[in-house]
Amino acid sequence: MIRTVIQIDREKCNGCGACAAACHEGASGGAAAPASPHAHPAGGCPGQRVLRLAGRTEAGRRRPGTETAAPSMLAQWPVQLRLVPVCAPFFDGCDLLIAADCAAYAYADFHRDYMAGHVTLIGCPKLDQADYAEKLTEILRNNTVRSVTVARMEVPCCGGLVHAVQQALERCGRQISLRVVTFSVGGEVRAVQEAAL
Repeated sequence: MIRTVIQIDREKCNGCGACAAACHEGASGGAAAPASPHAHPAGGCPGQRVLRLAGRTEAGRRRPGTETAAPSMLAQWPVQLRLVPVCAPFFDGCDLLIAADCAAYAYADFHRDYMAGHVTLIGCPKLDQADYAEKLTEILRNNTVRSVTVARMEVPCCGGLVHAVQQALERCGRQISLRVVTFSVGGEVRAVQEAAL
């Protein structure tokens, strides 16, 4: 979605709040506000020079220093492993990416290099205090998943995610290839392991 963003020149704004009161999109005063053609106050800002158009953005934001936002590679919703249904059309014939919550924050080009062309599920065994093996087994057993990639951090707690995926692959009754990519906390690829289970 492409929207125009209005920014407030704080040096010229007197804080009267007229722009926020007139905004049909519920923008709060004093912050950059998403705008529709109807978002401007009928008579304009009392100062007229306070509001300015900052440019056009995709998905409401743009990456700092770029003219256009990098597109999201997210193929489905939800993404949280605990929330995703066991059977869903997006699993049929998919390449599945199971990622540690932290992986996309550590590796800068995660969307482009790992999520593109994959159905993505995220989780953290330590934070969720969950063993994902049973749910992953059902996902792999009940859908035609072609391959599984696990994106994990080099920290020990991510080993639980890999272990759960390995158990699920052993129990599902299907031959599915597995690739495990390990990232450093500095965002570098530490290791890539491939196996067929």
